[in-house]
Amino acid sequence: MSSEAVYLTRDGAAAHLVLNKPEKKNALSEAMWRAIPRLLAEAEADTAVRLLVVRGEGGAFAAGADISEFEEVYATAERAADYSRAIAAALDGLAAFPRPTLAAINGACVGGGCGVALACDLRFAAQGSKFGITPGKLGLVYTLNDTKRLIDAVGVSAAKDILFTGRILASDEALSLGLIDRLTSPEALMDEVAAFTDQVAATSAVSARITKQIIARIQAGQAEDDAETRKLFLDAFQGADFQEGYRAFLAKRKPDFKGR
Repeated sequence: MSSEAVYLTRDGAAAHLVLNKPEKKNALSEAMWRAIPRLLAEAEADTAVRLLVVRGEGGAFAAGADISEFEEVYATAERAADYSRAIAAALDGLAAFPRPTLAAINGACVGGGCGVALACDLRFAAQGSKFGITPGKLGLVYTLNDTKRLIDAVGVSAAKDILFTGRILASDEALSLGLIDRLTSPEALMDEVAAFTDQVAATSAVSARITKQIIARIQAGQAEDDAETRKLFLDAFQGADFQEGYRAFLAKRKPDFKGR
């Protein structure tokens, strides 16, 4: 295990972005926020990576931003703006990562930690995990991008409930609201992640990348095909992965996709 507060490691077809400050329940320091875009770029450059998993060490996902730094990072309006830009670069960069992303959540997933989880495509959690988005308890607000990701996950009414109250949600309620996608025992969480990684790795990386682009357009409000989305759809038929995929189907064998 690395001694870095946030680091990247590989496990088969998955890259793991690991939050590693267990003495603070992985509360995210400014340095951690600033390191995340670089690590995302490193994972993206590795063409063997099919899935990015975000997880925390030491029995917590992330307990939020490191409040012990707030006096310094919010000392002036200019300093606050710079700090906020660093957080946005990390969260928006994670949301824009071109391959599937998955938050593997065990323990506290609160504040900025919940923001990290929501920036992932999917969220798997262990029973007993706790969730909350608490800017209202600090006199702060969520950014528009962060709020939209919450609404995309749980809907407008539930987002208002979560943000207006700042209350902590148990894992069962988080699942029922759509804040998380799967709930397992703590012992089974990483096995579930590994099984999902294997399923993703067995499909076309090109299909996953294009599908993620189309979903992002729909989330941004696009309701009908345009020239660009039609081209994305039609280009897939000209790709090597489609040639391999349908030939493997006809031959009743597993496809060996090479597309990147």
